Amino acid sequence: MPRDLQITFDAHDPASLSRFWSQALHYAIPGPPGVELADGEDPFEAWDGFLAGIGVPEELRNSRSAVEDPEGKRPRLFFQQVPADKVTKNRLHLDVRAAPGLEGDARMEALEAECERLVALGASRLARHDPAPPLGAGHLVMADPEGNEFCLD
Repeated sequence: MPRDLQITFDAHDPASLSRFWSQALHYAIPGPPGVELADGEDPFEAWDGFLAGIGVPEELRNSRSAVEDPEGKRPRLFFQQVPADKVTKNRLHLDVRAAPGLEGDARMEALEAECERLVALGASRLARHDPAPPLGAGHLVMADPEGNEFCLD
């Protein structure tokens, strides 16, 4: 039987990370159970009202968040609040496929353009790896706002 996949991030600020990744991947932040969000409605305000209504204390309302692919094809990302800092390199990271089908200079230009967009959203650029045929097509190493590494591929 097939299984769904959810990728979980430990975070200090789940809401901020979910905002970043929703914009980075063009994902949606889902509303609370049974709540239909109107176009343009802030999902965090809806969640705050929902959680207050079921008695969740204010200090716990940013303990988790999620983002979902609007088409339901890609994995859901879940962010859970933890007190510990990130202290070493990720053993697992996401590859954001920002230049599928492109090669050489065209590929690297597309990756650089996406890098600029993500830096404006709060990411950090860590390294550039130029194409090195026959195996290396070129990629950029980045970090999200909490330091989780990912690649633009």
